[in-house]
Amino acid sequence: MVNTEDFIKRLEIILDYYGLNASAFADKIGVQRSSLSHLLSGRNKPSLDFILKILDVFPDVDLYWILNGKGSFPKNNEPSRKQETKLEELIIPNTPTPIPESIAPENLFSEEKNNADKNRVVTKNEDIQNAVDESISSEVEKIVFFYKDGTFKVFTPN
Repeated sequence: MVNTEDFIKRLEIILDYYGLNASAFADKIGVQRSSLSHLLSGRNKPSLDFILKILDVFPDVDLYWILNGKGSFPKNNEPSRKQETKLEELIIPNTPTPIPESIAPENLFSEEKNNADKNRVVTKNEDIQNAVDESISSEVEKIVFFYKDGTFKVFTPN
C-alpha cells in the first residue's frame, strides 16, 4: 500500500527536479489541476492512471521509487537493469563471432543442421547479415521492437 504522505514528498521532489509548479506538472501529464491539488493536499490518493501518466511523461521516474521509495530518482543505469548494446559494439574487427542463438535454423529439430550452425563462425558484419537473412528466409510470424524507455511494439505481417 502506498503511504500518501511519502508519495506526496516524492512527487514534490519530481516537481523540484524538473522545475515545474503543480499547474504546469498537471498540464504536462494530462490531468486536471484540481486533481493534482487534491493529491498534494492529501485529500485524495494517487490512482494507477495518475502514476502511469507520470511514468509515461517522465522516463527518469522509477515505478518502485515513486510508489514506495525504493530505488532512486532519477533512474540510474545500474548493472542489474536492462542495458542495450548495439550489435556493432559487440563485434571486434577480424575476430570470429559465434552466431547468436536467437538466429534459429529453419528446422529446429534437425540434429545435423543444429550441429552445423553451432560450429559456424562469422567474422564480418556482412556475414552476420547473411546469417540473419538465411535464418529468416521462411515466413516471419512477428517482429518485436524494444525501446530504451522499456516499452515495446509488436508487428505482425499480414
